[in-house]
Amino acid sequence: QVQLVESGGGLVQAGGSLRLSCAASGRTFSNYAMGWFRQAPGKEREFVANINWSGTFTSYADSVKGRFTISRDNAKNTVYLQMNSLKPDDTADYYCSATTDVNRDVHKYAYWGQGTQVTVSS
Repeated sequence: QVQLVESGGGLVQAGGSLRLSCAASGRTFSNYAMGWFRQAPGKEREFVANINWSGTFTSYADSVKGRFTISRDNAKNTVYLQMNSLKPDDTADYYCSATTDVNRDVHKYAYWGQGTQVTVSS
């Protein structure tokens, strides 16, 4: 079992930045690939970014590429999502998740945090 707790969400103006953190506990964090997903009201949960266990591979949704950066610190059991140049369309609940093999499929992630809300005002 892996427990995940997100933090760092909030209200920010368009063009601003936020850094989300996700602290993991339970099983060995470095055994898992990690992902960030988001869900806006009335919409399905969608992939944002992922990172492999060592941090040597990352991938991003086209909508955030060049603006968001995912990273991890295995010594701190934490994964981060640095979000720059935020847009109102980025408004959503953001979730971190863990899986055994890095992928973009929401259904293949076994462990989820409770989410943190990000609101971007225009």
